[in-house]
Amino acid sequence: MTGTGTTVPHPGATVRPLPIAVDTMGGDHAPAEIIAGAVDASREHGVRLVLVGQAPRIRRELDRHGFMGKIPIVHADEALDMGEGALASWRKPRSSIAIACHLIKQGRASALVSAGGTAGVVATSRLRLKGQQGVMRPAIAVTLPTRPRPTILLDAGATTDVKPEGLVQYAALGTAYAQILLGLDRPTVGLLNIGAEPGKGGKLTKRAHELLAGGSHGIEFAGNVEGHDLLSGSVDVVVTDGFTGNIALKTMEGTIRTAFDEVREAMAGGAAARLGALLQRRRLQDLRDRLDPDTYGGGVLLGLNGTVVIAHGASQARAITSACELAHRLAAGRIVERIREQVALTRTSRFGRRTHADRDGAETALKEPDAAEANEPPASA
Repeated sequence: MTGTGTTVPHPGATVRPLPIAVDTMGGDHAPAEIIAGAVDASREHGVRLVLVGQAPRIRRELDRHGFMGKIPIVHADEALDMGEGALASWRKPRSSIAIACHLIKQGRASALVSAGGTAGVVATSRLRLKGQQGVMRPAIAVTLPTRPRPTILLDAGATTDVKPEGLVQYAALGTAYAQILLGLDRPTVGLLNIGAEPGKGGKLTKRAHELLAGGSHGIEFAGNVEGHDLLSGSVDVVVTDGFTGNIALKTMEGTIRTAFDEVREAMAGGAAARLGALLQRRRLQDLRDRLDPDTYGGGVLLGLNGTVVIAHGASQARAITSACELAHRLAAGRIVERIREQVALTRTSRFGRRTHADRDGAETALKEPDAAEANEPPASA
């Protein structure tokens, strides 16, 4: 585990994890690009994998890469289409994502990597893996390209409706994630709000601020942060509800993409501009790599009894390789156990009464699922 902070000792953190289950059928470029990225993760980085999907197609791709017989294959009859929502988790119980989750439950895999539609991946993972004891709602954590080290943002879209106690738990999830990914002993946590003052925001953020500022929960709370702080690196973890987090993330992605397009056009504007671009080629390449989401491997669904890395739907081989490496690092760092320990610190008598009712991660009342929130349908569906 590497990082710019202090490495956190943890029992078993260096133990080689079980293989990573890769959903080869999810994504706009599946299965070719998915398998190409998996092959590179195995060949170049030594990540242990198991490929899940339609076996004949997987074998053809492995043969094309000269890698036949070097990565185990588990056949899955079905695949979730990119446009399918949360109900697909019930309609297709033999999908490649469902089979991969089953491998984790059986102890045959340590994590899942998928570039499938977020709604289907979240819903299927929640249904098959269940929530960790004490976790009210899962959250998607994403990495923001800040300096001097990356910043973790959650929730990026798993749950749009959350209670103040849920935001405290997101802070716990983000703390555990940052300890492993960034190698920090006490990562700082900020609450996304419309102002830095404690009294700013609505009922949700005001109450969450009170709980984070006054609780004995093992969280290094740094107060409110605003939208312009997201890329400043002022805190290590930023917590918010899934609705706000998803909008913030996509706004940043669009802004970065537009800025790069403008820079590219300016560099092609004339001989002097092209010469300047040539002289700054190394720095421009470093900047592009730092801001490229493919470098970070995707979002991680935290709070379940298993690790789930959700790569972008348009992911090609490089992004899948990064996702496999990320899943391997989290499994080696025992992220599920670390989250369990961190969440336990938030379970004061106030939280305990609520989390006991939701200890298996099941929701007592679910709304109709949509692409942003990917909630599980009720058992009668």
